[in-house]
Amino acid sequence: MVTVFESIMLICFGISWPISVYKSLTSKSTKGKSVVFTFAIIIGYLAGITGKIVGKNFNYVLVLYLLNLAFVSVDLVLYFINKHRENAAATFGL
Repeated sequence: MVTVFESIMLICFGISWPISVYKSLTSKSTKGKSVVFTFAIIIGYLAGITGKIVGKNFNYVLVLYLLNLAFVSVDLVLYFINKHRENAAATFGL
Protein backbone atom coordinates (compact mmCIF):
# COMPACT_ATOMS: atom_id res chain seq x y z
CA MET A 1 0.00 0.00 0.00
CA VAL A 2 2.95 2.34 0.70
CA THR A 3 4.07 1.94 -2.91
CA VAL A 4 0.64 3.00 -4.17
CA PHE A 5 0.70 6.22 -2.15
CA GLU A 6 4.29 6.95 -3.15
CA SER A 7 3.27 6.44 -6.79
CA ILE A 8 0.33 8.82 -6.45
CA MET A 9 2.63 11.46 -4.97
CA LEU A 10 5.17 11.06 -7.77
CA ILE A 11 2.50 11.14 -10.47
CA CYS A 12 0.93 14.29 -9.02
CA PHE A 13 4.31 16.03 -8.79
CA GLY A 14 5.36 14.61 -12.14
CA ILE A 15 2.43 16.08 -14.05
CA SER A 16 3.87 19.57 -13.64
CA TRP A 17 7.32 18.87 -15.11
CA PRO A 18 6.37 18.28 -18.77
CA ILE A 19 4.27 21.45 -18.56
CA SER A 20 7.23 23.36 -17.13
CA VAL A 21 9.53 22.04 -19.88
CA TYR A 22 6.99 23.07 -22.52
CA LYS A 23 6.73 26.57 -21.04
CA SER A 24 10.53 26.87 -20.94
CA LEU A 25 10.77 25.82 -24.58
CA THR A 26 8.05 28.12 -25.86
CA SER A 27 8.69 31.20 -23.71
CA LYS A 28 12.48 31.09 -24.02
CA SER A 29 12.50 32.89 -20.69
CA THR A 30 13.64 32.27 -17.13
CA LYS A 31 10.89 34.40 -15.64
CA GLY A 32 9.13 32.58 -12.83
CA LYS A 33 11.91 29.98 -12.60
CA SER A 34 14.13 29.39 -9.59
CA VAL A 35 17.35 27.51 -10.18
CA VAL A 36 17.72 26.94 -6.41
CA PHE A 37 14.24 25.39 -6.25
CA THR A 38 15.02 23.21 -9.27
CA PHE A 39 18.24 21.96 -7.67
CA ALA A 40 16.34 21.22 -4.45
CA ILE A 41 13.82 19.13 -6.40
CA ILE A 42 16.64 17.26 -8.16
CA ILE A 43 18.29 16.51 -4.81
CA GLY A 44 14.96 15.23 -3.50
CA TYR A 45 14.47 12.90 -6.45
CA LEU A 46 18.07 11.67 -6.16
CA ALA A 47 17.44 10.94 -2.47
CA GLY A 48 14.30 8.97 -3.37
CA ILE A 49 16.18 7.00 -6.03
CA THR A 50 19.03 6.32 -3.59
CA GLY A 51 16.54 5.13 -1.00
CA LYS A 52 15.06 2.66 -3.48
CA ILE A 53 18.49 1.36 -4.49
CA VAL A 54 19.90 1.09 -0.96
CA GLY A 55 16.72 -0.59 0.25
CA LYS A 56 16.83 -2.95 -2.74
CA ASN A 57 13.22 -1.95 -3.41
CA PHE A 58 13.26 -2.12 -7.18
CA ASN A 59 9.74 -1.60 -8.46
CA TYR A 60 7.81 0.64 -10.84
CA VAL A 61 8.08 3.56 -8.41
CA LEU A 62 11.79 3.79 -9.23
CA VAL A 63 10.79 4.39 -12.85
CA LEU A 64 8.56 7.28 -11.74
CA TYR A 65 11.47 8.81 -9.81
CA LEU A 66 13.73 8.48 -12.84
CA LEU A 67 11.12 9.93 -15.20
CA ASN A 68 10.51 12.92 -12.94
CA LEU A 69 14.26 13.43 -12.52
CA ALA A 70 14.69 13.40 -16.30
CA PHE A 71 12.02 16.08 -16.82
CA VAL A 72 13.36 18.30 -14.04
CA SER A 73 16.89 17.92 -15.45
CA VAL A 74 15.71 18.93 -18.92
CA ASP A 75 13.98 21.95 -17.40
CA LEU A 76 17.22 22.86 -15.60
CA VAL A 77 19.20 22.67 -18.85
CA LEU A 78 16.57 24.84 -20.55
CA TYR A 79 16.89 27.35 -17.69
CA PHE A 80 20.60 27.79 -18.42
CA ILE A 81 20.02 27.96 -22.17
CA ASN A 82 17.33 30.59 -21.72
CA LYS A 83 19.45 32.50 -19.18
CA HIS A 84 22.33 32.58 -21.65
CA ARG A 85 19.95 33.81 -24.36
CA GLU A 86 18.61 36.56 -22.05
CA ASN A 87 22.11 37.65 -21.07
CA ALA A 88 23.22 37.77 -24.71
CA ALA A 89 20.16 39.82 -25.63
CA ALA A 90 20.87 42.26 -22.78
CA THR A 91 24.54 42.55 -23.72
CA PHE A 92 23.88 43.19 -27.38
CA GLY A 93 20.72 45.20 -26.87
CA LEU A 94 18.47 42.79 -28.70
